[in-house]
Amino acid sequence: MIDFWLAAGLLLLVASSVLLIPVLRVRRAQPEEDRTALNVALYQERVAELKAQQEEGVLTSAQLENGQAEAARELLADTDGADSVRASPLGKALPLVAALLVPVLGLGLYLHYGASDKVELTREFSVPPTSMAQMTARLERAVEVQPDSVEGLYFLGRTYMAQNRPADAAKLFERAIGLSGRQPELLGQWAQALYFANDKQWSAQIQALTDEALIGDPKEATSLGLLGIAAFEGQRYQQAIDYWQRLLALLPEQDASRSALQGGIDRARERLGAAPVVSEAAKVTVGALKVKVSLAPQVQAKVQPGDSVFVFARAVSGPPMPLAVKRMTVAELPVEVELTDADAMMPQLKLSNFAEVQLMARVSRAGQPTQGEWVARGVPVSSKATALQQLTIDSPDQ
Repeated sequence: MIDFWLAAGLLLLVASSVLLIPVLRVRRAQPEEDRTALNVALYQERVAELKAQQEEGVLTSAQLENGQAEAARELLADTDGADSVRASPLGKALPLVAALLVPVLGLGLYLHYGASDKVELTREFSVPPTSMAQMTARLERAVEVQPDSVEGLYFLGRTYMAQNRPADAAKLFERAIGLSGRQPELLGQWAQALYFANDKQWSAQIQALTDEALIGDPKEATSLGLLGIAAFEGQRYQQAIDYWQRLLALLPEQDASRSALQGGIDRARERLGAAPVVSEAAKVTVGALKVKVSLAPQVQAKVQPGDSVFVFARAVSGPPMPLAVKRMTVAELPVEVELTDADAMMPQLKLSNFAEVQLMARVSRAGQPTQGEWVARGVPVSSKATALQQLTIDSPDQ
């Protein structure tokens, strides 16, 4: 920001100079004005002297005229090239006061109406983030600086979903809809955030949002996937199959989430008592990492039964955000869980998309998956590993 303020200061100096130059010019012209007045007085005195000599008979009329003409020529020679001075109707005090006020007013107006915070934000975003927490902080800063940016609200909402903060994400999607209108994609994201924030309990509001989204765009992917999940959880397996098949038809053949979606369809068919449809997508094994999570004895006395526990996998070489997350409480430990593509919070970041992952478990009293008090970090493993992985929470989270 130093170069910006230097440039601003230079511009204010130029503006002040424009106001001060006329005052300085008047001061330099004052001696010239005094010399001209003296020459005029001398001329008038000379003319009066010539007339007196003519009246006394010393000079003739012709000599008088010649003397007056000579005096006039001398006056013109003395005043030749002198600038005529115009008195400013503003006087000298007002320009001086204005020159002093211009920098003060300019700085005040810029701090009130300017965009120094946006300049600083641009500088921050020019450097890639080194962690998920840093990326989140930058997005939060962007939303604070530009509260009417739908794009900023959307990306921060998606980030909150990846961090298992659906309640916070729902508020952001609602704000984005209020600014940009009820776009189908935003309606689907809002409905999904509300569903997970409500502990996967369906509601009339979520139903209305998904209905509205699909009316606006029958191919709205988030709403189709969410309706399939809700139908499966409600044991309405045929409806789940119908929604997921509609979504499956929209996904490109190379989309990694097709295998997880086909696996869900097959499980729904099994619940109905029908044989699963064998397809190319179904032939792909949907990986499931089995993890046993427990607390070290020295940690058990330092945590509360209601503290949140997050079990997640993140890519060894890839983005810092979790690929699959499950949440529970300390009271449920020890526990065995499975992490699959179905636990992904962002469709483009599936567990099966990455060859090697690191498993982690974190105790967070504040309920934040990105920071807490105690943590367990596993060694890198294959995302297709079938053996039971062990995680013991025993280290302070730093």
